[in-house]
Amino acid sequence: MSASEQGTIDFTVMYATHNAFRRDLERLRSAAASGRAGEPSVKAGWENFKTQLLIHHSVEDAELWPRLRRAVEGKPRELALTDAMEAEHADLDPLLASVDAALAGRAGTLADQVEKLVATLDDHLTHEEDTALPLIQSMLTVADWRGFTDGMRRRQGVKGASVYVPWVLDGRPDTDRATFLSAMPAPVRVLNRLFWEGGYRKRQLWG
Repeated sequence: MSASEQGTIDFTVMYATHNAFRRDLERLRSAAASGRAGEPSVKAGWENFKTQLLIHHSVEDAELWPRLRRAVEGKPRELALTDAMEAEHADLDPLLASVDAALAGRAGTLADQVEKLVATLDDHLTHEEDTALPLIQSMLTVADWRGFTDGMRRRQGVKGASVYVPWVLDGRPDTDRATFLSAMPAPVRVLNRLFWEGGYRKRQLWG
């Protein structure tokens, strides 16, 4: 292993993204309980949540789990974990569709559908944090992880990053903001401060 491949993988951005998913679902749960789910700001927040989740999971499926699968070849237990991660992603798709249907008044009770989504997504995120991330830390290199994060940057592009960065920071305490921003390249921090956060706030997602 070369010197560039050695070191500890930094999961700061991964944990911050997971926390943003949890935060948004709490906002959706609150909106459903208070009868605000039909408001445009709530619907816009929900649409952005789905976009961020799709990007996150599709890049994991394309760039992260295949790398991990190659690294654990011949290890049945570890291979089963990568299978579980992909299967859990697929399990979320019908739950998202059920929330969409409830929001549109086509089927189901919104509060019930939101609770199912909250429970399933939180179970997945916790499973990933407790088991997959430690396996990634032990089996993948920093270069492998960089391949995944580079794939994420390509998928988002500048336009996507201009929403993703302030979305993660939304409502976070100063210490968490500082930790997340320290993991971002300097140009991203500048763009976020000068342009992105202001544009994000104007959208007033979730009201």
